[in-house]
Amino acid sequence: MAQVFEIETHGPGLYEFTAQVRQWLRTENQKDGLLTLFIRHTSCSLLIQENADPEVQTDLRNFFHRLVPPTTDPSMSYLTHTYEGPDDMPAHIKAAMMPVSLSIPVSAGQMMLGTWQGIYLFEHRNAPHRRQVVARLSC
Repeated sequence: MAQVFEIETHGPGLYEFTAQVRQWLRTENQKDGLLTLFIRHTSCSLLIQENADPEVQTDLRNFFHRLVPPTTDPSMSYLTHTYEGPDDMPAHIKAAMMPVSLSIPVSAGQMMLGTWQGIYLFEHRNAPHRRQVVARLSC
């Protein structure tokens, strides 16, 4: 059975939703298997990343903004898909560079994440969005 997580975003950045996934897995009766997460959008990504120091998320957001700036930046003048705003095509580029799905081993209902790892939606658009992540545990 699939579960859909809805994640509210408020602009570019990383939004952790590890706790929601853990809570859902508790309802799956301590099963072993492979958890697959898939984002249903083309302008955001999924990441497993450090969740101890918030500077990591800040630095990642700043790095990708510098790597792929908005279309208003002169270095991006070659882009033609601009009618949805200056952040739209750069968001698609960032999403093409990063994962849109993740696979995580699960043992006895627990994700086998490392000590400092969390699951994040990486929002690449400026405007708030309601994003959907589909989760499925295959046993």
